[in-house]
Amino acid sequence: MTGGALLIVGDVVTDVVVRHGSALVHGTDTAARISTLPGGAGANVACWAVRSGVRDVRLLARAGADSAAWHRGALERAGVRPLLAVDERTPTGTVVALVDSSAERTFLTDSGAVLRLSPGDWSPALLDGVARLHLSGYLLFAATSRATALLALREAGRRGVPVSVDPASAGFLAVLGAGAFLDLVQGVDLLLPNADEARELTGLPDTADAAAKLSHHAGRVVVTLGDRGALLAAGGAVTARVPAPAVRDPVDSTGAGDAFTGAFLAALLAGADDAAAAVAGCRAGAEAVATVGGRPGPCPS
Repeated sequence: MTGGALLIVGDVVTDVVVRHGSALVHGTDTAARISTLPGGAGANVACWAVRSGVRDVRLLARAGADSAAWHRGALERAGVRPLLAVDERTPTGTVVALVDSSAERTFLTDSGAVLRLSPGDWSPALLDGVARLHLSGYLLFAATSRATALLALREAGRRGVPVSVDPASAGFLAVLGAGAFLDLVQGVDLLLPNADEARELTGLPDTADAAAKLSHHAGRVVVTLGDRGALLAAGGAVTARVPAPAVRDPVDSTGAGDAFTGAFLAALLAGADDAAAAVAGCRAGAEAVATVGGRPGPCPS
């Protein structure tokens, strides 16, 4: 099925991106450039999907009353249709991204309202006109948001809407447990881990082996490898390897995987096969690491 809307059930957070050119020095000051930006894996994917040509992108997420209006405005300006539940008790989630001189990031995460997305925020009508559902795996790491994600999964299955899932965090996967996560997403159409997440989910040190093993749990698996591109797997075997474009001056890898996912899903909705979609995803990921924060910058000339 080509065309149709993309519904993302996920997260919005406030990103505090801290770019430090030298190593952090314990107990004193380290010079840094600090930016406060709208973020969140689900929201980032939504913005990149719009940037990549999807005309109808919807995002269901939960934000605190402290900044819901700011996040809603940023999403609307990006062309996303925000379906934000406003939490009066808990602030919007916040992520501090520590970005070193190689553009690699380390996250400090306060999930805030993200994990309070509740079954009452969900309606089956949200899938009306939707050709694909994408779930941010962060929702699976707490009981309330997990129940909501499972409602969306079940309704999508009932309607025959294909589902993709981003496992989201190797650190949080280790706490939840690989088996528990894989049981929750068993049989989804598409799983989109990065290399660390694929290894965490399988216990296998080789990323290709991990991708192949994961393809027994999902219809297809795409493992992102950063500047080494992506691996595609299905039916227990690696089916393709797609290289990434070179990036001359990377500044921040925050959201690069989200950029890949948004562009990959956009290409699928436009009728591309997985390999061509991965090429589009790698191109968007390369663009993302040249921009501070997880959202698209101005369109390149």
